[in-house]
Amino acid sequence: MNSIAPRAGGHRIRGADRSGNARRGRRGDPQRPLRVVALGGGHGLAANLRALRLLADDITAVVTVADNGGSSGRIRTEMPVLPPGDLRMALAALCEDSDWGTIWEDVIQHRFETDGELGGHALGNLLIVSLWQILDDPIEGLDQMAELLGARGRVLPMALDPLDIEADVRGADGELRLVSGQWQVATAEGRVEQVRLVPPRPRVPEDVLEAIARADWIFVGPGSWYTSVLPHLMIPEIAEAIRTSPARRCITTNLSVGAQEAEGMTSLDMLDVLLEHADGCRFDALVADPTTLDDALELAQAAKARGIRALLRQVSVGDGRPHHDPVRLAAAYRDLFDDAYGDVEPEQDGWGSPAPPLTDRASIADAASNEEDLHGTDG
Repeated sequence: MNSIAPRAGGHRIRGADRSGNARRGRRGDPQRPLRVVALGGGHGLAANLRALRLLADDITAVVTVADNGGSSGRIRTEMPVLPPGDLRMALAALCEDSDWGTIWEDVIQHRFETDGELGGHALGNLLIVSLWQILDDPIEGLDQMAELLGARGRVLPMALDPLDIEADVRGADGELRLVSGQWQVATAEGRVEQVRLVPPRPRVPEDVLEAIARADWIFVGPGSWYTSVLPHLMIPEIAEAIRTSPARRCITTNLSVGAQEAEGMTSLDMLDVLLEHADGCRFDALVADPTTLDDALELAQAAKARGIRALLRQVSVGDGRPHHDPVRLAAAYRDLFDDAYGDVEPEQDGWGSPAPPLTDRASIADAASNEEDLHGTDG
C-alpha cells in the first residue's frame, strides 16, 4: 500500500497559528509555557488530553496510526492514507471551551446514521482526509483542522506510514496463534505474548521528534496497552527521542486491567511489559487510581523499586465505571508539575473526596465532561 507523505513546497489554505495564548507556569521559568507531549491513541489518549488542556496550551498529542476498524478501516481500504479516527478523537478532546469549540467537537464526532455507504462514518474522518488530499501533507492537514476547531494543542501522527499490528496470542487452551490488525489484537481472547508493527520502522515526522526533544513532560498511557501505548516505544526513532529528551516522563495507568488484550494481567504485569519495551528509557513518575485498582499499593511499591515515584490519586469519576474525570486527573498532574508527588497513603489522600479545584480557567466546570477509557478505538 502506498503511504501519504509531505509534499515539498505544499501550500496552505491559510496560516495556522499554533502559538496560542499558552498559560505560563513552568517552575523556574514562569515566562515560558509548560510543554507537554502525550503519547497514545483512542479513548485513553482523549481522556488524557481533556485533563492536560486544563493545565497547558503547549500540548502535542502523538497518536497511533494502526486503526483498522470502523470508519477508519473502511477509509484505509479505499485510500492510501493514515487512519484518521484516533487523530480525530485527539482533536475533539482539545477543542476549546467556547460555543465554537463545543459545536465543532460535536460536528467532527458526528456519525452518519444511514443504511447507505456513509453509514457509520464520522464526519471528522472525512474532513481530515479531505484536507490531506487538498494539501497533500498529513501534518499540515492536521494543523489546519486544529486551527478550525480552535484546538488547545497540536495533534501529530506517530508515523507517516499507515501501520498494522500483529501479535502472538496464547488462548485458554494453551495454543499460540497469530492475530493481525489493531482491532483484532485489542479484542482477542487470550493473553498477548508478543506484539509487532508492520512495517517495523516507519517514517517518523520530524515534528514529533522535535516536540519530544523540547518537552517538559512526556506522558505514556492510559489506553489499550499493546495497541495504543506500546507502539510508540517500538519505533526506534521515537524511543530514542524519549530516552534522550530532558523531559520528565510519566506513566498513567489504566483504570482497569485484565480485559481484552490484557486478559489475565495485573497492573504490575503491564508496568513490566512497558518497561521491557522502553529499552532503557527512564521514567520519573506513575499515576494510578487506588479506587479502581486492587493492586495499587503493590504497584506503587514496585514502581518505587524501579526508581519511579508513584502518585496514588482518585482520577476516576467515582461511580464504579472506568471513566476518567478530567478535573481530578488534571489535579494529579498539577501535583506532578509542582513536584508535590510521592507515595500517598489512603488516610492522607481521601480517595473518595473530590479533587482540589483548579482555578486557572473560569469555565472549568463546563470542561469536566467524563471520558471513557475503553480499550481500542471506534474508528
